[in-house]
Formats: sequence, C-alpha cells, structure tokens
Amino acid sequence: MLNRKIEDALIAWKNKPGHKPLVIMGIRQCGKTFIAQHFAEANYKNVVYMNFIKEPERINAFAGSKNVNNILLNLSAQIQGVKFIPGETCLIFDEIQECPEARTSLKFFKEDGRFDVIATGSLLGVQGYGDELKKRRRKMVQKKDLGINSVPVGSEDIIEMYPLDFEEFLWANGMNPDVIEALRKFYTEETPVPEGIHVAMKQYLNLYVAIGGLPAPINAFLATNNMNAVSEEYKGILKEYRDDMVKYAPDKDKPHIRECFNSIPKQLAKENKKFQYSKVKPGGRGETYLGSLQWLEDAGIICRCYNTDITGLPMEGNAKDNVFKVYTADIGLLIEMLGPGTRADILQGNLGGFKGAIYENLMADTLHKKQQSLYYFLKDSGLELDFLVRMKGECVPLEVKAKTAQAKSVQTVLKHADKYHVKHIIKFGDYNVGREGQLFTLPNYMQFLLDLEPEEIVLEPIDVDAVNALAKKILG
Repeated sequence: MLNRKIEDALIAWKNKPGHKPLVIMGIRQCGKTFIAQHFAEANYKNVVYMNFIKEPERINAFAGSKNVNNILLNLSAQIQGVKFIPGETCLIFDEIQECPEARTSLKFFKEDGRFDVIATGSLLGVQGYGDELKKRRRKMVQKKDLGINSVPVGSEDIIEMYPLDFEEFLWANGMNPDVIEALRKFYTEETPVPEGIHVAMKQYLNLYVAIGGLPAPINAFLATNNMNAVSEEYKGILKEYRDDMVKYAPDKDKPHIRECFNSIPKQLAKENKKFQYSKVKPGGRGETYLGSLQWLEDAGIICRCYNTDITGLPMEGNAKDNVFKVYTADIGLLIEMLGPGTRADILQGNLGGFKGAIYENLMADTLHKKQQSLYYFLKDSGLELDFLVRMKGECVPLEVKAKTAQAKSVQTVLKHADKYHVKHIIKFGDYNVGREGQLFTLPNYMQFLLDLEPEEIVLEPIDVDAVNALAKKILG
C-alpha cells in the first residue's frame, strides 16, 4: 500500500479530545476512500462503511431523520449483521456529496458523541465545505451565507487531501528513508549532493513528473513498469473529471468549464503564461468564464497563481485578483493533457520549448500540496519571478528552470535590494546544491524540502496590573 502523510493528521484527529466528525475533502481519485477505510480498520473494532454512489439505497436511511438513533435503526434494517458499539465504532460516509441529508447528520452525530464519523467527498469544495479551508488561504474570511442549508458549519473537522507529493512518491518506490534524510542534511547545510545520489534523484523526479501523484497511475506503474498502463489510468480519471463538470456544475457554467480546463496547455505554452480568456475561445471574456474557473478551483482540479508587482509581505494584500496563471493541481494531469509521447519525452529529456512550463507546473504542484497560496512577481517592464513564498518572515522569490538557464530578473532584483527588499532568492534547476552570495541554487528534486509551514507566533503574557496602574496614573 502507499504510505501517506495524511495518516499523521488522522491520528491527531482521533486523539484530540472532543473531536468532531471528520470530513476528508480533495480532488477525485487522490485516495480518500482507501485512506479512510485503512485508518478506520486499524483504529476501531467496528467499521460501518457506506458509499452513496454505489449504494444509493443508503440515502433513505437519512431521509427526514434528525436523530442518531433513528438513523442507526434505519441502517440496521438495510445492512445485515451491522453493529453500532459506542466508543468502538467508526462510520464512513463515502461520496457524501450524493447525500445532503448525511451531510446534515454530521451535526447530530457531533451532538450525540457516541460514534466517530469520517465523511469523504470529491466535490465538497463546490458545495460549501471549501469555505473553512479558504479562511486559511487567499481571502482569510468566513462566508456567513453559504447558500446551502445542509452543510453543518462548525460541526465537523476538515482535512484536505492531495495526490502524492514527491516525497510520498519516493516512499512508494522503496526509497531508503536514510537517503531522504541525507537530502535534508545537504539542503540545510548547503552542501552538494554526491554525484551518484544526484543522478538517481534526477531520474526519480523525471519519473514523478511523467506519472504524477494520483494513486491509481502510480500503482499501475509499480505493478507493470509500463507507461501505457499509466496513460490508461489517466484517461479514465480525466473522463470522470469531465463527467463531473457536466453533472455537478451550475447550468450556466457547464458549457464553459471544459473549455477552460482544456485550454490550460495552450495557456502555459505562451511566453506570457497569464491566463487569457481569448485563448479559451476567440473573443472569450472574463464574465463568461470566471465562474467556470472558480468551479475548477473549488473542485481541486486547478490552482491559480496571482500576480503581484511588489516583492513584499503580505502577498495577499498585494495580489491582483484579475491577473493570474492557471496550473493543474497535479503535474500528472498536465502531462496527460499534453498528449501521447510526452512521458517518453520527459524521461529522455526531449521537451523542447515546453519544458519551462512543465517545471513551473511542478513547482505549483509542490506548493499547492504544501497548502500554500500561489503568487508570482511581474512588472510592466517585463521583470518577472516565477513564485513568491513566505519563509521565516520574509518574502522569498523562487525561480524554476528545467536546465541551467540564467535569469536576468534574478540578477536585477538582487542588485537593487533597496528597491525590491529581497534578501535572497532560491533558484531551482539542473544544478547541485550551491550558493553565490544571495542566490541559493538547488536541484529541482529538492522542491519538496522547502519549509513553508506558517510561522509560529509566541506572545508574551500581558501584565494587566501594570497596564491598569499606568492607566490610572495617566488618567489621574
């Protein structure tokens, strides 16, 4: 089986006193069902699983029920031999987007408290569940009117799941953990990686780019060592995505969502990779396609990278909502969309002019899976930096190159520190680890090592007595 980092988050959820029902949301086919079942079977004596797509009759058990006992009674009538043991039973509601009443019932299970519930769904971001996550992302606000009565706001814990990142991919391929720890040491100590490891890691990264992070294609490759099997899996996945675009999207957006999605390779092929509606369709305008892009983003299929012309914090405050690039949320989706032969080109290093776009999307993939909002720097003068991230309280530009190309913008920004307020830049490419003054160069396979966790803020306790005494003195 594939080892996943989300398992640590699931254990933390279960061990948290008074935890709420858990919602695992994420892009379709990222492994939500498997991880929920695997975790429940390993941590509970009794597991009750239901899939509202494969077993639509289960929906009837929740119809009109606002009492946990009634729901359990209905389920016991449907499922032969089922047991509900307080404190020892986990209920799994899979594909919960198909049963709004089951979503509503999470509130009742929270109030009841006898049973743990894990719900999973592929399109919950477009049905209201994305709002809590968005508080931690771009807007950092909570919508007060979700427009959906069945979403039990405040009655669930939410974890967002992603396809495998590069480190998880290395685990899947049997990489010795000591090698990964050695890479971390070379990264933190800024020392070159020994040539044998360096060459091998570049090969593994090319393999990851060619296969992507979705579990089914990875498992197909591990079982067959055949890229045709990988492609067959992606064809089925993309068909599911496109079917979802018709089934679940608002009627006014259905004709346009596929057009937006299918235009991504063309958007990234341009020198200026800013998303242009005219590239979706000649004469295309924002008012026609904006809702379609939002649906794709909320469904977890794409991620947007917003332009800012200031290299400073906070990046969200400087971002332009109407100027952005669009990347696929997993690199494997882009590779499949580029057509037959692309995987062979990647493995052989024959990507032509498109290689820059692929490695940019790889960085977007990496940052997205680290739950980072995406920003890039672009001035009217043409000065451009691929990504901006926050590291240790500073705005740090990231440049991404497929090979060893020089970046004029990097040199310009570093030479004018008083203007751009950038202390150092990280450049990824076909390099080994090295440093030239303020420029830190890293191999592309070290993207996963970036430490981008939110900075912990420690506040000193306030001396209330001193404040009161001072106020009394000032006020007489």
